[in-house]
Amino acid sequence: MTALVTRPSAPPRPRHRKRGRGTNALERQRRRMFWPFVGPALIVYGLLFLAPIAYSAWTSLFKWDGLGDMQWRGLGNYGSLVQDPVFRTSVTNTLKILVIGGGLTFVVAFALTLALRELKSRMFARSVLFFPCLINALVFGAAAGFLFNPDGPVNAALRAVGVTTPPRWLATDNLFTLILCVLVWSSAGYYTTIIMAAVDQIPGYLYEAAELDGAGGFRRFWHVTLPLAWDVVTVCAVLWTVSSVKVFELVLLFGGGNAGNPPAETWTTAVYVYATAFPQNSAPKLGLASAAALVSLVLVGLFTLLLRRIMRREPIED
Repeated sequence: MTALVTRPSAPPRPRHRKRGRGTNALERQRRRMFWPFVGPALIVYGLLFLAPIAYSAWTSLFKWDGLGDMQWRGLGNYGSLVQDPVFRTSVTNTLKILVIGGGLTFVVAFALTLALRELKSRMFARSVLFFPCLINALVFGAAAGFLFNPDGPVNAALRAVGVTTPPRWLATDNLFTLILCVLVWSSAGYYTTIIMAAVDQIPGYLYEAAELDGAGGFRRFWHVTLPLAWDVVTVCAVLWTVSSVKVFELVLLFGGGNAGNPPAETWTTAVYVYATAFPQNSAPKLGLASAAALVSLVLVGLFTLLLRRIMRREPIED
């Protein structure tokens, strides 16, 4: 006799409308509101940033003075940049600002961070350090031109203490070094303020434990402050990379001002773009200037990616 085995019937499935994968009503509402909020920002970004970049890329393929007919050159403008010693000098100066100026700026910022953390009135000191960031670079250029000219207050003070032949600060050989020093002085407080905001979030017991282990001020900074604030330091390094390629007003006013463009030995890529697009005694070269601007944009992108890769670290949990 064969037993009949019957399978239990499956329970009836509840009838409901299909929903998105693992989504509830609140998440669907958020998704519906995504494009109405993000869309206008993307449109503005495309019109103000992406469209000008695309137009500059198109213009860089032509020889054009801005008024006449555009003459096709293809990659000829980029070839002219490679052969132009002034452009090579401007790229070198930009790299000096990026590497040497950035290194000095962060050394000063780290030293100030080390000093400010032990200071009781550090909020006031931080405000004083941040104050130069509120002043336009044009003011620095005009003030430096007044202070460091051959008959200015700096040389007058040096003569008063017995220096018979004070340095020619604004001479072509010394001008870029002076610009670099002013950049470091005006930027160090900004990055110190950002780094100190991260340092304030580090628990105090970590410093107490390090101090009990016999670590001095520098070792506490190196083993506690720097690792736990490393993400913020990385952001500051990226900000410096972007800003170093845009150095313009300070160079222009230091060496040029009302007299014209500064000496070519002090040009950065931003000054090169300006001087090429708006030359004083010749027709504008907007195609060449657009090519130089795109090269600068590519440099910023490459250095930013390289910097992020070099400074990448595993997150540290306190």
